[in-house]
Amino acid sequence: MRQFRPGRPRLPRTRAGQRRLVQAVMAVCVLALLPSTWMYVVTGDRLRTTADAPRTDVAVVFGAGLWDGEPSPYLAHRLDAAATLYREGRIKVVLVTGDNSREDYDEPDAMRAYLTRHGVPDARIVSDYAGFDTWDSCVRARKVFGVHRAVLISQGFHIRRAVALCQEAGVVSYGVGVDAKHDVTWYYGGAREVLAAGKAVLDAVFRPDPRFLGPKEPGVARALAAGR
Repeated sequence: MRQFRPGRPRLPRTRAGQRRLVQAVMAVCVLALLPSTWMYVVTGDRLRTTADAPRTDVAVVFGAGLWDGEPSPYLAHRLDAAATLYREGRIKVVLVTGDNSREDYDEPDAMRAYLTRHGVPDARIVSDYAGFDTWDSCVRARKVFGVHRAVLISQGFHIRRAVALCQEAGVVSYGVGVDAKHDVTWYYGGAREVLAAGKAVLDAVFRPDPRFLGPKEPGVARALAAGR
């Protein structure tokens, strides 16, 4: 019996065939870039720095992984920015949103502990333990915690998606993109955003419920009232 050996794909030999191939490749590239283009259009005037972030009641910090139970360097940079905004009086409450799906992995509590060590009072920190992805965090900020306007804090490669999705979830949002070392993690995050942008468009169009929604929580309102 002859063994089947798949041959290498052959390029079209005719000019018409080659032209159709080029057109197909170009169409795929355009479709792949449309989600990223949408994010840039939606967030064009909503990116800030810690120096010019608008004064607002709430900042939302998205989880970015733990190392031995402590915030990863990327997450620490996000939390540092939140602490700076709090010390400068630009925000009143920090909503930390992340993954707590396992007993041995608790992003929100690690984020809370880091913030308190850097000068943010515990009473001004609210934890969202079901922020499993950006869309879930945005929807829960609006529907569960009652956040209508916020400054979002993340790395530059992620902040546009965060702002676009929170806008779609009903939170008037401004993004602070913190600096990050251009290491392997940074390049991975940037490449991942190309695919994540496609999911972001689907989330914006179909508006799925978060993995866990649950009842409304008064944590943000209480934290704001405590500071008055």
